[in-house]
Amino acid sequence: MNTDRQTDRRTDRRNSVAAGVLFLITEVTAMAGLALYRPLLSGSDYVLGAGADGRVLLGALCEVALALAVVGTGVMLFPILRRQHEGIALGYVCVRLLEAVVIVLGLVSLLAVVTLRRDAAAHGTDAQPLAAAARALVAVHDWTFLLGPNLVLGVNTLLLAALLHRSRVIPRAITVLGLIGGPLICASAVAVLFGLYGQLSGPGTAAALPVFAWEVSLALWLIIRGFRTPATAPTTAPRQLADAPALR
Repeated sequence: MNTDRQTDRRTDRRNSVAAGVLFLITEVTAMAGLALYRPLLSGSDYVLGAGADGRVLLGALCEVALALAVVGTGVMLFPILRRQHEGIALGYVCVRLLEAVVIVLGLVSLLAVVTLRRDAAAHGTDAQPLAAAARALVAVHDWTFLLGPNLVLGVNTLLLAALLHRSRVIPRAITVLGLIGGPLICASAVAVLFGLYGQLSGPGTAAALPVFAWEVSLALWLIIRGFRTPATAPTTAPRQLADAPALR
């Protein structure tokens, strides 16, 4: 029995470290991808210009890594979270998967813009119609960026933070950041959706800071300390057999 518990603790520790590393990867790759996409997202006619295909392709690779890391966090945490509440744990994994799918949809739209620019340069065709199509594809990316790493991110942040807050395996000073940041970034995404301000504006950036602080602090805690106690399922075995008189 003690050997099984020690094995579970070692497994939980490995999973928590892996999840922490993956959370840090999501932060780095998200910011790197956005910076590398700047020539395409700046509003200039990317198809008409000289282009910066290498930067865009590198940004796409960053977002592939981002999507894989997003899914990975859910997979690594699920065996631990399910012991607290299997339904919420499964919901968290599903929402993380949805976020990754939306991210991949956005990066594919930008890769399509690279194809349009290359075709225009290779065949010397009129690039104006292609530029219009490229702007439409960039708009697809902008919408996926709003729905995935903002709206859906807020939902999975709230699910994870609520479960960890209730189970107390993570300090509440950290989980409170998630409980605040999740609804806040969802509300900000809705505000951007209805045109109240831009996604990369001051209010939009401010609304994303609590979630950023939540993920970084959670990642560092999981890597350095791990969960406070092993998450164990409640004991459901009936006590009647133990209390019954022995058969003679």
